[in-house]
Amino acid sequence: MTHAPHRSTRYGERSSTREAPGGPRAARRGARRWRSGRRPLVLALLVAAFGMAFATLVPGVASAVGEQLVGTLQTSRSGPIEGVEVTVETADGEEVDAVETDEDGRFAIDLPGAGSYTISLDAEALPEGVELGNGDSRTVQVADGRSQPVNFGLVDGSAGSGGGNIRAIQLLVDGLRFGLVIAMCAVGLSLIFGTTGLTNFAHGELVTIGAVVAWFINVRGDVPLIPATIIALVVGAAVGALNELALWRPLRRRGTGLVAALVVSIGLSLLLRYLIQIVYGGASNPYGDFQSQRSVDYGVFTMTNRSLASIIISVVVLVLVALMLQRTKIGKAMRAVSDNRDLAASSGIDVNRVILVVWMMGGALATLGGVLLGLNDQVQWDMGFRLLLLMFAGVTLGGLGTAYGALVGSVIVGVFVQMSTLVIPDDMKYVGGLLLLIVILVIRPQGILGSRARIG
Repeated sequence: MTHAPHRSTRYGERSSTREAPGGPRAARRGARRWRSGRRPLVLALLVAAFGMAFATLVPGVASAVGEQLVGTLQTSRSGPIEGVEVTVETADGEEVDAVETDEDGRFAIDLPGAGSYTISLDAEALPEGVELGNGDSRTVQVADGRSQPVNFGLVDGSAGSGGGNIRAIQLLVDGLRFGLVIAMCAVGLSLIFGTTGLTNFAHGELVTIGAVVAWFINVRGDVPLIPATIIALVVGAAVGALNELALWRPLRRRGTGLVAALVVSIGLSLLLRYLIQIVYGGASNPYGDFQSQRSVDYGVFTMTNRSLASIIISVVVLVLVALMLQRTKIGKAMRAVSDNRDLAASSGIDVNRVILVVWMMGGALATLGGVLLGLNDQVQWDMGFRLLLLMFAGVTLGGLGTAYGALVGSVIVGVFVQMSTLVIPDDMKYVGGLLLLIVILVIRPQGILGSRARIG
């Protein structure tokens, strides 16, 4: 059977990172093939990055229950603040509703429709030492069918002052935690690309599915979060296997091109995202466990116990993944398939079995990353989609197709995004990830640990 000249443009067909015999002329031909095969990928990444960055700047999230104003009152020192009255009025001064924050500090007020509303809270009900940073009322514009989050900007003196706490160090620690969560999700994305050549834009939905499944088991099923997470990991691995067996393996057998497969992954992402919204809804919800925690003062920074646990779990899992890739038979087979798929097959490696294991591992890692992200930032129907831009930035920075590159790049991206809030507003911090991705693609598209030419 003969292959088309540009093998790198076929989904599932990978060319080696090692230089084939033939001297400089063959090397130049291979480099030209690599550049022509990667142009659609680079263009697609840039277009998707702009699209996701635009989505992060659009206020509010779609809600399946109509227009709402939602928010959470909490600080790092006080934890969730319960019993504070929140009032909403129309632009004409007519009161819509008044509610008190629950034990998790959350409030949700249903609105009669889209329009301009004024939301205020009772500042006298705040705990001692907690103050409003920018006044006790906000005027917000709510669009049709949107659940609009409101941030009152509470100040408790823990940021940038007191006890030697330096904001840059605090952001560095937060960025490390965030970067490790990104790495947890991005390692699977990178392994999938390395073994199949697929740029999977639906990987963010694997993150969301894992977080949502754990939430349903934990909150609706009244199961403790740790066993709920273990069950969700099994579900995540099964969803990854279903992706491979039901969709991507048949497409590989049909010889589907890489660009066509990329478009299919975008369509799958949209389908899964809005199915999740239909089932889960548009609100942000916390897990039932480990929420009412106060930050522990470590001298130059503060951290809740759940954030510390997130860092420890991420480090342990990523170290285990690295050991698996280096020491186990299946790990060596994954690296062999990623390096040269045809050579691995001719050496007796069951390539389809390896790819199936990669999909299952990618689904499980995405699930764990989603649970850790939801534990700190609450569970949302589009949380994986908003994280996808940063996953691509981490994978691209570290080197496409390399698991270790995804780890290094994701940690750098997480720290960069958090530290960028020193100069830009917090709600625009994901734009820093977009800028970093663009710079990487322009200056060093192969990444830190990637090879410049893929010659076959």
